[in-house]
Amino acid sequence: MTASDGQPNRVSEWITRYHAKRARRGEKARGFKANPEPRTIGRLSRGKSLVAGKYRVDGTLIDVPGGSLWSIETDDADLLHALHGFTWLDDLAALGDYQARARAQGWLQEWLNRFYTGKGPGWAAHTTGRRVIRLVNHGLFLMQGDEVDLSQPLYTSLSQQTRFLAKRWHTAPMGLPRIEALTGLIQAGLALEGTQDIVAPAIQALGQVCKAAVDDGGAIASRNPEELLEVLTHLIWAADALREADLVPDEAHLDAIMRIAPTLRALRHADGGLTRFHGGGRGANGQLDTALAGSGIRGMPRHGLAMGFVRMSAARTTLIFDGAVPPETEASSNAHASTLAFEMTSGRRPVIIACGDGRAFGADWARAGRATASHSVLGIDGLSSSRLGDPDTAQAEWLVTRPSSVKVQIGTDATPVGIVAGHDGYVPSHGLTHVRQLEMSEDGRGLAGEDVLAAIEDDHQQQFTTALEATRLAGIPYQIRFHLHPDVEAQLDMGGNAVSLALKSGEVWIFRHDHEAQMRLEPSVYLEHDRVQPRATKQIVLSARALRYASRVRWTLAKAQDTPSHLRDYELDPPDGMDD
Repeated sequence: MTASDGQPNRVSEWITRYHAKRARRGEKARGFKANPEPRTIGRLSRGKSLVAGKYRVDGTLIDVPGGSLWSIETDDADLLHALHGFTWLDDLAALGDYQARARAQGWLQEWLNRFYTGKGPGWAAHTTGRRVIRLVNHGLFLMQGDEVDLSQPLYTSLSQQTRFLAKRWHTAPMGLPRIEALTGLIQAGLALEGTQDIVAPAIQALGQVCKAAVDDGGAIASRNPEELLEVLTHLIWAADALREADLVPDEAHLDAIMRIAPTLRALRHADGGLTRFHGGGRGANGQLDTALAGSGIRGMPRHGLAMGFVRMSAARTTLIFDGAVPPETEASSNAHASTLAFEMTSGRRPVIIACGDGRAFGADWARAGRATASHSVLGIDGLSSSRLGDPDTAQAEWLVTRPSSVKVQIGTDATPVGIVAGHDGYVPSHGLTHVRQLEMSEDGRGLAGEDVLAAIEDDHQQQFTTALEATRLAGIPYQIRFHLHPDVEAQLDMGGNAVSLALKSGEVWIFRHDHEAQMRLEPSVYLEHDRVQPRATKQIVLSARALRYASRVRWTLAKAQDTPSHLRDYELDPPDGMDD
């Protein structure tokens, strides 16, 4: 059997349906042992959209055909995971009125009628885990009202899905999917009557998964900060559920929480959002701080990198820098060519950004968002520091060409708030190593940077000479990009020699350079999961050509002299739902 003839998929589907049908046997739960405490939180605006017949996942807004979610036709795996994972139930429960409950009950009843046999895409182990978490969280909401009695069908289905998870959790991919499956298994096992026997094995299994999926530094293979937040959130949910049942989580489970929390804290900007690298977004509003508080762990990593990132901060300014080789093999399927890129925030106002994850807007945007040109870093014209695989291969979305070496020095006696880093991603193509130095002033009012392209070794110089001759000695073009948040008002100033950046807080920052490059303001985009369309913004671009073995551009970003060190930021962010 080969992948091309579709046989493995048919075998897998048959096995899934077999276990789903077998899980219907045995005693059915007759109720919850206690009223489950909801742990997932939805959004009121999305609940209203669902009642109005509009389903939204990430940036996709879909008309619900005939009022049935299960009539939506799609091959998008992420969309199917969200649909059959019942994440929409969080939003309807957040709305919580009669119409929202009627929608939720109708869609649940239809799912039970259509898919109870194990048919359809919703029986992947991690999708089942996600669904079970929501059904347990919102079980009482679903069973309220006099219009329909879903109590026994719900308990019967939860019994089936729990037994299914007990047999199939190990088929979920390692990492967040497997943790999601086991979290659902633990929560259901604790909540339902008659399922206590599955809890102890699930506790042990979750500990084993934590050992495999979370390294000693609290990092995961994908280096996706938002995915790491989801891992921590699920581990806290499982730990809290166990403690409420007077049970003790596995030691490896608790150790993983202790390792992850400081790492995530290092990836938190001053505005409370996550840095947006390697397919991750900022995280749902409040989710990061809730998870960090729930972990009970304070402080950041004592030294070195946090999942390959460096965090610099002074006063109200934070900067997070990608200082490691990108993920590899399967873990790189959503990774970005962002080596040596950074994001910077002043107070609660993002200033310098990465464009973000474009998957919500289609395949072209997904690939564009992963390119070096979509990050605030130097890139050689038309080439990323890491490259995707051949579109016609199974590795089409992997980063198959990456820097082989990324070296970072954090701080010196002279500049304690500073970074010097370099990578060799352009050595094979041009013989050039990119070295970036960043220094932040101790009062957080200024950032000084230097970007160098250098041919260091003899063979690198030969490679550079060959690449230079291919340009007829015109020089190898490169750009240093600084993408700006959409809320930043940017304009050329001082006769085109500087760019002034006005923040909604009232702060003004000034960007200058050493005239070794040409400076322009160009269009850019800000890609957010919750938006229907990419947001327009701007970027500062420094363009130059490498003509020698070493090319250097220096630049600074500093608060204007008349900008106070501390401003009361009264400007309100748009309320929930303004982006709908």
